[in-house]
Amino acid sequence: MKTVDLQGRLSERDRRALIAVAGQFFVNGAMTASFLARAPQIRDRIDVSIEGFGLLLTAAAVFGLVGSALAGRIIHATGTKRVLQVGAVVMVLCLPVIGNATSPAVLLIGMLGYALLDVMVDISMNLQGSWISARRHTGVMNRLHGLWSLGTLAGGLGAALANAAGLSTAAHLTAVAAIMGIVLLFVTSNLLPHDQADHGDESMSGAGALARRPAKTPIVLLMVAGMFAVVSEVTGGDWASFRLTDDFGATAALGSIAFVAYTFGMTSMRLAGDSAQQRLGHVGLHRTSVAVAVFGFGLAALAPSEAASIAGFVLVGVGVATFMPKLYDDAARLPGRRGGAMGAMTGGMRIAYLVTPVAVGGLAGTGLTVGDAIAISTLPAVIGLAVATEANRRLLQTSAGI
Repeated sequence: MKTVDLQGRLSERDRRALIAVAGQFFVNGAMTASFLARAPQIRDRIDVSIEGFGLLLTAAAVFGLVGSALAGRIIHATGTKRVLQVGAVVMVLCLPVIGNATSPAVLLIGMLGYALLDVMVDISMNLQGSWISARRHTGVMNRLHGLWSLGTLAGGLGAALANAAGLSTAAHLTAVAAIMGIVLLFVTSNLLPHDQADHGDESMSGAGALARRPAKTPIVLLMVAGMFAVVSEVTGGDWASFRLTDDFGATAALGSIAFVAYTFGMTSMRLAGDSAQQRLGHVGLHRTSVAVAVFGFGLAALAPSEAASIAGFVLVGVGVATFMPKLYDDAARLPGRRGGAMGAMTGGMRIAYLVTPVAVGGLAGTGLTVGDAIAISTLPAVIGLAVATEANRRLLQTSAGI
């Protein structure tokens, strides 16, 4: 059976695989949001301070770094389908452990297992999504990440409803695990059965010649770009509400509007990003996104009014929305062992996840406004991302003789 015809239409197998991968993106977002949205209740259930809970989250994040380091070898040895089949199921099984935990030790076991497998599943689903996207006339990576965003929205709303209904974390997360397990029966049976061959096995001139050489500099640049992208994305979301409440004295309700504005901009652009990419091209869309993000952060962080700041956060969401889909797609297509470049990139991302909240909070605690801290953190990061991705693009073109 042909994989794709001359008009860019996918085969039936690839269509089923695309739906399955889309389902995996949604499931991942929904599962993660389901237990993060119940974090206060989980903390109270295990009876630790907020500082202690933060340490548990940090320990889980460190295990995510371990997963990034191991992902390339494991995916190379077993294939993305097997990683998704096993990893996603283990993640589902970790949810009841997290929800039923009554001690820090039990919670840590559940969170460590979830974090370790989450990064491997994340890399595998992005690899499959990128391979399918490359065979379509219109790419799908932005929409796949948009489905992850919708999944987080669904998970968060589900947690809110569970709280309103008085459901315990144990009952809620066990129910989520059961539902997600049923969805995964479809997902895992329809994924791509075989991975795209490692670029390192190719024997062609041009791009193939680059594939036979260790592509260390592009991998380092991808890692750096991943760090900058996370600084932009995390700061835009995590500190939006604080910008309004602390700098303008806004109510908590109005402060939450800034976060909603950011999320709306991001989700909308991710769902529209593939069409925009078809019109502007990969490079054109990325350069436009960088420009929008810089303007948006400047407006959100430095504007003298609440309304202008909220408008800025919408633009921030629109600008940063396509950063992650682009980097995942670039890493998936980078010559070399499949999963290796993406493992390095996600490693850089997870380092930034650990450092960014502390850095921004520390800046804001020095007497600067929250807006000043946002601007100091994000504007250099967005510019650094643009420099790293442009350098990588030119390096790969030169190495391939283009």
